[in-house]
Formats: sequence, C-alpha cells, structure tokens
Amino acid sequence: MKKMKFNLVSKISILLFAIVLIIVGGVSSLAGAQPLVIGVTQIVEHPALDAARDGFIAALEEAGFKEGEDVVYDLQNAQGDFTNAISIAQKFKDDKVDMIVAIATPTAQAALQVNKEIPIVINAVTDPVAASLAESWESSGNNLTGMSDAAPNKQQVELIPQFLPAAKNVGTIYNAGEANSVVQIEVAKETCEELGLNLIEVTVSNSSEVLMAAQSLAGRVDAIYIVTDNTVVSALESVINVCNRQKIALIVADPSSVDRGALASYGIDYFSLGKKSGEIALKIIKGAKPSDIPIQMITDPKDLQFVVNLDTAKIIGISVSEEIVKAADKIIKDGKVQGE
Repeated sequence: MKKMKFNLVSKISILLFAIVLIIVGGVSSLAGAQPLVIGVTQIVEHPALDAARDGFIAALEEAGFKEGEDVVYDLQNAQGDFTNAISIAQKFKDDKVDMIVAIATPTAQAALQVNKEIPIVINAVTDPVAASLAESWESSGNNLTGMSDAAPNKQQVELIPQFLPAAKNVGTIYNAGEANSVVQIEVAKETCEELGLNLIEVTVSNSSEVLMAAQSLAGRVDAIYIVTDNTVVSALESVINVCNRQKIALIVADPSSVDRGALASYGIDYFSLGKKSGEIALKIIKGAKPSDIPIQMITDPKDLQFVVNLDTAKIIGISVSEEIVKAADKIIKDGKVQGE
C-alpha cells in the first residue's frame, strides 16, 4: 500500500514538474520574442512627409503592433541630402532591419541602390517607374512596393483661372534633381498650354536657394504653382512670404501647405497615404513578396482634399467666389479651420 502511494506521489510530482517546465518554457519563449524592427527613412522633414510617416505607424498600431513591444521604429531623416540617404540605407542594411519604409523618391532610390533583399515599402513616391524603382506598377520585379503620391496636377493647375480669371503668367519652383518633380512639371506645362497660361520655371538644388528663386518671380507672374517637391516644400515659408508681400496667388499640390499660408490646394491626404502603405506592409509581414503586390496610388476622392485659405486671399487682395467656398472640403478663416 505504501509503495502504491509512493508511486502515485512520484507520478504526480513528475507531472507537476513537466507542467512547470512547459509554463516556464512558454514564458521564456515569449520573453525571448524579438520585436519587428522597421527602418524609416525620409528625405526631409515637412508636414506632408511627417503625416505619411505617422499614418504608416498608425496603420500598424491599429493592426495590433504596439510600439516598443511588437515593433521598433528606427526613424531617420536625410536632411535633404542624397548622400545622407545612402548612409541611412547602409545603416539599415548593416543592422539587418526587418523592413525599410522609404518616404519620398530620393530615399527610395537610395534604399534600393544599397539593398536588394530587405523588403522596401515606398511612400510619397510620385512615379516609381520613371524613378527606376520598379519595372512596372503591377510588379516592381524586386524587393520594393508601396504607395505613390501621384498628385492630380492637372486639376491643381486648373484652380489658377478659377481664382484668377485674368491670370496669364504662372511661376513654378522645383528641384530638377528630384525625379518626382520633373514628372509633375511636365503635366503642369501641358495643362498651362491648354489653359493659355505661360509657365515660367525656376530650378533650385537645395532649400537655401528657394527664397531667391521666389524673389526672381516677383513682378513676372500672377500666380505660383508648387508641386510636391521636397526641396521647395521644406522651405515653403520663403515662398509664402514673397507671395504675400507681392500679392501673388500661391497654389500648391500638398493640402497641408495651405495651413502654412498657401492660397489653395486640391491634393492627397498624406496621413491616409501613409496608412495605406502600412496596410501594404502588413501583407509583407504576413508573408507576401513585395514584387507580388502592385504599387498603388490614391484613387478614392475621399482621400483628396480641396483646401482654401481665406486669410491668405485677404492678404493678397483677391475675392473668393461663394461657389469655391462651398466646394472646399476645408476652409481656413480668421486663423481657424472649418470643415475638418
């Protein structure tokens, strides 16, 4: 009888010991699980690119990826310098991050130049094919996919005669070294020709040249149109100040720039753009190959915004029709935002 009790106790002890091992092993396994490491590189800081970055992070957070536990972001800013973008890309490769998020065309080009294996999710890249990032929109043919911020440039230029029916000369400032800008300027040229407008181009190579470029257009143009050029947008206050002093209407491709003092924009909500790139990243996390995911662009009108700054209109001395005001998704008046 005692022997039977001893055997029973022994078996229970062994069973309990085994359970403890399983529990401890499980805890150890969870504790040892490494968070996903995502390297985020953007060419420069300005509201549109920052919103795209924040939208990406929000998409992963909504999917259950808690920052610091399930995912770690290595946020890097190239300060408008392609050489810095290359160094950042090399850092990500050396660190063996799980994914690279490249915000804007130059950082995407740098990331792909340095790395051919780690998945790259692009964000705010206008034309990935023209920028030699992808073989086609349907398939990059490499380790890259993501979202384009191809703007409705034609509709943006068409805003000019709506605000200024008598306009004849339109100025634009851009960095000819940015492939995304060159593509948009071509559309602007064609649209200006259709509308009977004369487009005067001024190019810059860095943000410090933007003020002088804007000043060179003063007295020569009725309006200035700025595409989603990262060099110019990062120094947009220089253009805004010149336009306000010289009573020039400033139409921009990036809606967030209207908050900064531009007159109007019809363009992409960059936070929504970022969220959509995050949704693409989630597919890759689940095992999809970047080359199997088509590069996408914003097509839903709800992700486009028509924004008008009535305070700016007052400063430059133009009246905005009631028709335009009613059509706007967002109005800025007396320093307050209406319509959000």
